[in-house]
Amino acid sequence: MKGIITVVGKDKVGIIAKVCTLLSEKNINILDISQTIVQGYFNMMMIVDLTNATDDFGKIEDELIELGKQIGVVIKLQREEIFNSMHRI
Repeated sequence: MKGIITVVGKDKVGIIAKVCTLLSEKNINILDISQTIVQGYFNMMMIVDLTNATDDFGKIEDELIELGKQIGVVIKLQREEIFNSMHRI
């Protein structure tokens, strides 16, 4: 199963490292990553493979939300099919 992770907030050192560390600990593979900084605001989107994840989707989602609170950004995880349905034109 694939997922889409978005990370948005004020730019600061370590955002990518902390998110990637959590994903690595959960055995989640990053398939694609894009990040930009616009006028001091950090925006990252990742496509990840959750097939071999060590926890279920809900637990991973909760941990990403909590990590976001700790580092001052908003992190969202969505299933790829739901993300695609929401953004279809």
